[in-house]
Amino acid sequence: MKTMLRSIALATLVGVVLTLPNRGSAFQFAQPMMSSSGAAPYVKDEVLVKFKPAATAQDRTATAMAQGHTMLANLNLPGWVHVKIGVGRTLEETLAAYSKDLSVEYVQPNYIYHAAVAPNDPQYGQLWAFKNTGQTISNAFTQPPSSPLTYTTDNPGTTGDDINIEKAWDHITDCSSIVVAVIDSGVNYNHEDLASNMWNGSVTYPLHGYNYVNNNNDPMDHNGHGTHVAGIIGAMGNNAKGTTGICWKASIMAVRVLDATSSGTTANIIQGINFAVTNGAKVINMSLGGSGAFDTAFSNSIATAQSADVVVVVSAGNDGANNDSGTTPTYPCNFTQPNLLCVAALDQSYQLATFSNYGSTSVDVGASGTNILSTYAGTKAVVTDALTSGWIGSSTTSGTGGGWAYGTLLLGGVSTPFILDSANYPSGNYNNSTDDRAYKVFNLAGVSVALLEARAAINVVNGDHFRIGYSSLGGDPFAGGTTVSDSTGVATYPNLVSATMDISGCISANCSIGSQLQTDASLTDLGVAITGFNIKTLNLNTTSYNTINGTSMASPEVAGLATMLRAYNQQYTYADAINAIKMGGRATASLAGKTTTGNAVDVMSSLAYINPPTGLTATVQ
Repeated sequence: MKTMLRSIALATLVGVVLTLPNRGSAFQFAQPMMSSSGAAPYVKDEVLVKFKPAATAQDRTATAMAQGHTMLANLNLPGWVHVKIGVGRTLEETLAAYSKDLSVEYVQPNYIYHAAVAPNDPQYGQLWAFKNTGQTISNAFTQPPSSPLTYTTDNPGTTGDDINIEKAWDHITDCSSIVVAVIDSGVNYNHEDLASNMWNGSVTYPLHGYNYVNNNNDPMDHNGHGTHVAGIIGAMGNNAKGTTGICWKASIMAVRVLDATSSGTTANIIQGINFAVTNGAKVINMSLGGSGAFDTAFSNSIATAQSADVVVVVSAGNDGANNDSGTTPTYPCNFTQPNLLCVAALDQSYQLATFSNYGSTSVDVGASGTNILSTYAGTKAVVTDALTSGWIGSSTTSGTGGGWAYGTLLLGGVSTPFILDSANYPSGNYNNSTDDRAYKVFNLAGVSVALLEARAAINVVNGDHFRIGYSSLGGDPFAGGTTVSDSTGVATYPNLVSATMDISGCISANCSIGSQLQTDASLTDLGVAITGFNIKTLNLNTTSYNTINGTSMASPEVAGLATMLRAYNQQYTYADAINAIKMGGRATASLAGKTTTGNAVDVMSSLAYINPPTGLTATVQ
């Protein structure tokens, strides 16, 4: 056979016509495969030719000379010779000419091979997901789940338990031809490792995306989660800074649908999906989800993305639960559109992470999801308060003994230092017709984002109100300030409830934060016991990195791979990319019966997956 068709998708196709139904006209040669350095992975002016056994040495020399080429050497393989292409001839022309010569059996480029590429980013050695050497990952903590505990299981892990990406980087590191949308809490588009890899939204979207939380053009990350996800997909590689992503070069579209507390609505999310689809994204990552009823609008938006040939990659969830149980479905993971891939998290020894959800019919593959280092939006700090001093109180009541007061009380095993009507709580009720207030001033000057986290037992009857508020001007926050929480008709004792509130409007040197119990003249209840109070702050910068656990971190590894596949094989549909990811993965014992494939992602195997794109036909010239 005079033509060559290599058996894997990494090949340059020679002497073969590719017909792509409904995807454009036929063409004779694929675009030259590019190496990680941006150069073609073969010597541009040389070919290797295998002559048929009947061709003598003189025949070989004469054939090369007739083409205007020079014979460099007879190789130590029967019939093979090394030829230098003549001046003015292209590689494609040369391959075509030799393929038509009756004395030639086979012709190919003179390929260049390298040691597996590794970038020069200084923290690359901490990226065990890319190269697991059994290293210990430092500064690790768990987020999510919400517990601040370090995920120490299998840290260090097992050498070789990684996504096998370095060999793939020999073939492609530039994925910027495919737009990948990060639908999340936004992205810090000024970060040193992301700024050059952000989507070009031109004059319409100059800040690389859209913000559906505030309905404006600025998708800056006020949480950190989205920036971390974006860095896993496409932190700039080989730039001697920080880390690297799956793709060293990328086109990351930032779509903010989650607020600073990492919460978002169906309306925001489906608008975000529509924005990504409308503006040309071919891969979407959504490291978000929730358990509950089937969300028809959300499901329809995934179907819309399918009709636009978009791969949607999502996280399985962090409840350690079986998504297939019927009682704990997690969406969007449990949606069934064929363009959706759901990802579980593996730890450093390729065991299913203890927090990871799973499901033999809903979760597709596993990827590294513990102790994952990536870009972050800025630095975080916590302002705590012991609830024992410094609070200014006032009380207007028709009874006696009212008002906020310090105290200690065991509530659910927790010592409660700050309670309402402490003389009676919880054995008595609060007073009727009361307005009890207490506040304290905190210096939040210079921070970018501030979140209030509070924990309390709340028992107030319908019509009475427990409120939390703030004022950036100091003083009583319930006299012209902002109310961020208002509870009425609630009974939680003896259980504690927690809430996180965005108080970024209070950023100042005189931020006063307070609590109010306002009651009417009718029924009463136990009141309120506040057992926890802290302020989490975020200072945006361009140089922060963080180590986090979660299926949220596993999902963007797969989204990055989908982006790489579609950049490398530009005729790939969503189905081709998903098939290569699923079938190119490697069998992993901890995923058997836990996912639809039992496979962990393998970047190089997916890149080299031998099945051709859907609808591809080949005919020999």
